[in-house]
Amino acid sequence: MKFSSDDVLWLSVSPSLQFFDRSLLSYLNDSVPVQIWEYQQTEDEACSLDMAVELLHEFLTGRDRPIHLIGHSTSGLVGLMYARRYPHKVSSLGLLSVGVPSAINWQAHYYTYLSAFPWSRKQVLNQIVCDMLGCQNKIINQKFISYFEDDLAFSPCPHSLFRISNPREQGVEVPLLICSSKTDFLVSPVVMRRWSKFLKKGDRLWECQDGRHFFHHFYPEQVGEEILNFWLSIPSRQVIINYKF
Repeated sequence: MKFSSDDVLWLSVSPSLQFFDRSLLSYLNDSVPVQIWEYQQTEDEACSLDMAVELLHEFLTGRDRPIHLIGHSTSGLVGLMYARRYPHKVSSLGLLSVGVPSAINWQAHYYTYLSAFPWSRKQVLNQIVCDMLGCQNKIINQKFISYFEDDLAFSPCPHSLFRISNPREQGVEVPLLICSSKTDFLVSPVVMRRWSKFLKKGDRLWECQDGRHFFHHFYPEQVGEEILNFWLSIPSRQVIINYKF
């Protein structure tokens, strides 16, 4: 069996956190070429997920066939918004750590902590990183704090200290794969299971046993196999897989 298409697009609106995507992308690339679409806003630019969605649409406008979109957290949310707005352009949608409400992400917890506790910005980041990665190795966690500081500055986030966004939730027309972790404190299993009422025939809701918020970094083979098997199950609008015996 061999994947021969380049019709898979990994979405990245958090370039500073791409480190956590690499192991999964490497695993997927062994079977199917995965393109990466990046969006990064400037520090003085108004935060707008709609802008990211429209730029993605501009990028895909010249294509003559739909594409398989996949993304983690806010990047996945951009894919979800795009698939709802332009379903005819999407073959399938894979969402990692995107719950219901779909806007819940690490920044929502960051601003909630900042407003609820008498902690400094650095203390809040320390706690959030511990929640996402575990507290076993604080030296390694310290290394990653700068990654999340950059993400606060350069990723399009619907949240702020004064407002936590909760958009209206609904399903999506295209084939849907939802992946999560049983140990994700930020996007909990309870939040993820709310997807059940929106799932169609053929959609999948899969849970990794461990790995917290970045489970796809720690368990790329397991996550990758779920994604590949999902694509195999889709009666897609165009064939993306060739079988060779």
